[in-house]
Amino acid sequence: MARGAVNIEVEAHLRQAVASGRTLRVKLGIDPSSPDIHLGHTVVLGKLGDFQRLGHQAVLIIGDFTARIGDPSGQSATRRPLEVDEVEANAATYLEQVFKVLDPARTEVRRQSEWFGGMTLAEVLRLAGRVTLAQIATRDDFRKRIEAGTPVGLHELMYPLMQAYDSVAVKSDVELGGTDQLFNLMFGRDLQREHGQEPQDVITMPLLEGLDGVNKMSKSLGNYVGVSEDPFEMYGKLMSVPDELIIRYMQLASALPVEDISEFERSMSTGSNPRDAKSVLAHSVVSRFQGAPLAEAARERWELQFQARQVPADMPEVPTGVFVGALNAAAVVRDLLGHAGLGPVSLSEARRLIIQGGVRLNGVVINDPGYEYQAEDGHVWQVGKRRFVRLRSTMSAGGEKGSQ
Repeated sequence: MARGAVNIEVEAHLRQAVASGRTLRVKLGIDPSSPDIHLGHTVVLGKLGDFQRLGHQAVLIIGDFTARIGDPSGQSATRRPLEVDEVEANAATYLEQVFKVLDPARTEVRRQSEWFGGMTLAEVLRLAGRVTLAQIATRDDFRKRIEAGTPVGLHELMYPLMQAYDSVAVKSDVELGGTDQLFNLMFGRDLQREHGQEPQDVITMPLLEGLDGVNKMSKSLGNYVGVSEDPFEMYGKLMSVPDELIIRYMQLASALPVEDISEFERSMSTGSNPRDAKSVLAHSVVSRFQGAPLAEAARERWELQFQARQVPADMPEVPTGVFVGALNAAAVVRDLLGHAGLGPVSLSEARRLIIQGGVRLNGVVINDPGYEYQAEDGHVWQVGKRRFVRLRSTMSAGGEKGSQ
């Protein structure tokens, strides 16, 4: 129950509730503000899955109202509001990915529109009357924005209240969230008391750092590992995790036993090669979300490609005919990746990759963005560690191949 948790409020009460043998209603709210989830999201989802496996009721709330506001936690500016159709489209793909972690047959899925959709203005005002501006203003992010003279929308002030009311609506016994959600979760306890309910216990989970090793994992920062990505892409990204975060990723993103993680921590502290631990981490994470056979195939392909220095046989192919005459290398890289479905890459990004030595033609580094290239059948371009494209003068009737 407590594995990986940063804070449990109130731990003694929660342990007593678990020991009582009654089925607890364990709540997690998700705002479908984008169509995909990544390993950072699965930290708290995994904790909900732990409760589910212990026989408790997982209550997953789709924030179809709060997603239109956008969680202001940690934000320095007001988010762009989403349209209803965007939220619904995102919610559909979210659930597909969430059920890689949770058992759908034992998950109670609720939407905020069940209780907010029919509220009258009078009811909204009565709900708002249960909280003071002083309470909301104690949030650090709001306080900083107010002090800096940055606008704070009135609708943003409603976000914690709406999330808190979710706990009232579903009568939650426990609510889960990241450490950045602590204010909202504790506010849920207050609002439950106001409605005559026993206040929920609260568990906060760590925020997983992204592949850059510094910032919280985020799609907008490009430092993420998506749970529905191509297995080989997932494996490759995990092999690039900074050495100092290997154990943290094992603890928060894998399903490895605690004893095995401790052994890796010990062996790495005495000088073992971190690559071996990364390989176990990558295999475990890909297995968790994509299945063991695909994880094994990704591992074999990785070792073949990067340890034996072999070019993959199933790379995307692009017809030479898409290039007319000689082009500079930066334009070739940009257009190749786009045609192969591996982009998008801008011309400026292509130039940067080339200057940094991240582009090869038939195994030879191309470091001049202005290098003139004439397309030829069979040539292989490599961009970064994992993106390969082969040129073909003749293609099958199906046309260009997308990424595998």
